[in-house]
Amino acid sequence: MYLLTNTQNNKEPWNIGKLIGQKSPLKLKDIWAIRIHLKMKGRTRDLALFNLAIDSKLRAGDLVKLRVKDISNGGQLRKWAIIMQQKTRSPVQFEITPQTRDALSKWINKAALHPDIFLFQSRIRPHHHISTRQYGRKLLK
Repeated sequence: MYLLTNTQNNKEPWNIGKLIGQKSPLKLKDIWAIRIHLKMKGRTRDLALFNLAIDSKLRAGDLVKLRVKDISNGGQLRKWAIIMQQKTRSPVQFEITPQTRDALSKWINKAALHPDIFLFQSRIRPHHHISTRQYGRKLLK
C-alpha cells in the first residue's frame, strides 16, 4: 500500500509574494514616461510599436500582422484605420494620433518599408512579422 504524505515535500507555492491576475492599466503619466524613454534612447521601431499599440488597442496577434498599406494610403499615413480582427472577424476602427503618425513615419522611412511589407518585420525570418512573444518582450522591457 502506497501512502502519499506531504511531510517530505514542503514546497512553497509559486505565487507567494507575486502579483497574479490582470494587471492594472497604464496611467497617462506612465505612457508618457515610456514614450519619452523610448524617444531619448532612439528606439524608433519600439516607439512606433508602443504608440500604435496604445492608439489601436488591438490584440498582439492583430498588431504584429499590420502591413504598411493598412495604415497608409499612397505614401501618406492615415488619421484613421480600420482593421479586421482575426479572432472575432469584426472590424475595429481607431484613430492614429499625430505623435503616433510621426513615430510611424520615422520608422517607415528609417526601415525603407514598402506598402506590402509588414510594419514590424522579423529580423530573423525575412518577409515575416515579429512574433507575439517578441512583441510582449518589447513592451515589458
